[in-house]
Amino acid sequence: MKRAVVVLAAGKGTRMNSPRAKVLHPLLGRPMLGHLLESLAALRADLTLVVVGHQREAVGAVAEAAGARVVIQEPQLGTGHALAACRGALSGLGSCEVLLVAGDVPLLPVEAVAGYWKEFSAARSPAGLVVLELDDPAGYGRVVRDHRGRVRAVVEQRDASEEERAIREVNSGVYLFRSPGIFEVLEQLGNANAQGEYYLPDVFALLLKEGTPALSWRAQAPARWLGINSQAELARANEQLRTQVIAELMASGVTILMPETVWVEPSVRVAPGCTLHPFARLCGATALEPGVEVGAYSCLTDAALGEGTRVKEHCVLEGTKAGPRCVLGPFCRTRPGTELAEQVHLGNFVETKKARLGKGVKANHLSYLGDATVGGGSNIGAGTITCNYDGARKHPTVLGEGVFIGSDTQLVAPVTVGDGAYVGAGTTVTKDVPAGALAISRAPQKNIEGWVARKAPRK
Repeated sequence: MKRAVVVLAAGKGTRMNSPRAKVLHPLLGRPMLGHLLESLAALRADLTLVVVGHQREAVGAVAEAAGARVVIQEPQLGTGHALAACRGALSGLGSCEVLLVAGDVPLLPVEAVAGYWKEFSAARSPAGLVVLELDDPAGYGRVVRDHRGRVRAVVEQRDASEEERAIREVNSGVYLFRSPGIFEVLEQLGNANAQGEYYLPDVFALLLKEGTPALSWRAQAPARWLGINSQAELARANEQLRTQVIAELMASGVTILMPETVWVEPSVRVAPGCTLHPFARLCGATALEPGVEVGAYSCLTDAALGEGTRVKEHCVLEGTKAGPRCVLGPFCRTRPGTELAEQVHLGNFVETKKARLGKGVKANHLSYLGDATVGGGSNIGAGTITCNYDGARKHPTVLGEGVFIGSDTQLVAPVTVGDGAYVGAGTTVTKDVPAGALAISRAPQKNIEGWVARKAPRK
């Protein structure tokens, strides 16, 4: 039997009070819809559909990046209408089983879903739903059962009576259906409710009336099944996922000092033996080899650091590759395109951009190296600047091996300094320096004897 997954992601999420579509809100660095689709991929469905409506271009882009097919729901007339919009896309599978979930459940326990789906496949029921028992069911659709315990209806909070609102068993929004049969039932839905929408859960009353009641499963750990409907709930989900990631890293052998303060996104790889200091932040495709140490308040995004590299406090590394045993910081910034060979030292208030630094290069103080290639063993003095931009284009600076650049030097690109050359402090280099040469452009010093006594104001 073919299998399909349908993710509902067409709504605005008005309770978020945000101009951004709800499923696009970030959860530990990526849209919550992206998290959900990545986890659902473990089910190996034959087809994954994402129903979009509000901000459909942006939502659709996230869906397609995850390999899902987009279905447009226009206008948005409720969850029943959303599933009906998928009829054409699902027809290509013929008879199939359909898992339907909301796009705002990024922490959905897919392993439990897989178990329920297996039971559903072995049964004859046309539908099934996962239910939850909550201490505070406010805001959720109540599951109403008949005298035999079968699901008789799911009643939304706005439409529930006082007696129904007292029910603690609620609908999780996770369903299983058989297609194409479910679409015949959807045709019978009405919209006589507080929101004037076609509610998907109303199919359960119709199925019971036809003598084919739905299956139901009561899930454990309700927090992972509940959708995110507010900024407060998003913050709690962020913390839940962050805590889970940190716990897994520590279990693998990563030392994390003050784990309650450290932010590591799920896409980050940290090898055993690394050390993360308080308030370290690792984002995107960052990868740390064994023995890397990240100092307090440092932020790494898409950075790959070799074995034994040390990042001191307050560094910002973006799109950077560093070889083993480098020392970076404190207060160092490396921008995208930076590539550091082994044992490179970048010190306080040094910034790099599209810079390739060879083995053992040192730039320890207050320098900017942009669009630069620096040979191994070179030393960059304090206050050195590569003047790489002429107002219209960027130009390269090339330093050979073993070059010594004195403090307060400006290298006006395009310019090349040959192997072993020296550049005196305070020099503005505007033309190439041959290998082994000394370049100096400073003005001659002049001392005026007695000037202070004659001219300086008395103190």
